[in-house]
Amino acid sequence: MATSNRALRYLESRKNLVGCACGLAGLGITLTGAAGSLWPVVVAGLYGAGALIAPPERPPAPAFPEPAEQLDALRADLATLRTYIAEVELPSAAQTRLTEVDDLIEALLAPGWVIDPEQVRVLGRAVRQDVPEAVDAFVRTRWWNRVVPGAEPPERHLERQLDALYEEAAAIADALREAEARRQETHTRYLEDRGR
Repeated sequence: MATSNRALRYLESRKNLVGCACGLAGLGITLTGAAGSLWPVVVAGLYGAGALIAPPERPPAPAFPEPAEQLDALRADLATLRTYIAEVELPSAAQTRLTEVDDLIEALLAPGWVIDPEQVRVLGRAVRQDVPEAVDAFVRTRWWNRVVPGAEPPERHLERQLDALYEEAAAIADALREAEARRQETHTRYLEDRGR
């Protein structure tokens, strides 16, 4: 079975097709009488030369999900993260900052905004790793903080982590805003130049 598949693949390959075309050219030379009694050698030689000069078959490139497809999965993960966060008790300042981070990420994940793979990666890391890790570390540290008085409050660390995550998401929003402003300016110049 494997041999027959390999033979079928060769029959459809570029090497065979180019070789056949060159072999047909050899038959054309033979019909003109230029090859004489050596016509089988001419046809076989031209077939072989064509098969050798033909470009090799290239396997198709792997089809990785497009950023839009990744965003659909990321939106589902954001919903899962929200369910987890709803079960955790956070201080009011941290909860407010977490809500701001969540709202900004949700706005960025809206269809039609983020298309850059690097931005998708940053948002994915925030949703799937950074925010859950920050909240989980706070919950675990808060318990230990009760046992060891005088330690730095874990709320401060959580707030600083959420501030850093907000700044990271805000940088993406700023980049998108600048890109849209440049797009609008370019279109305005195009319309003005077209009218002249």
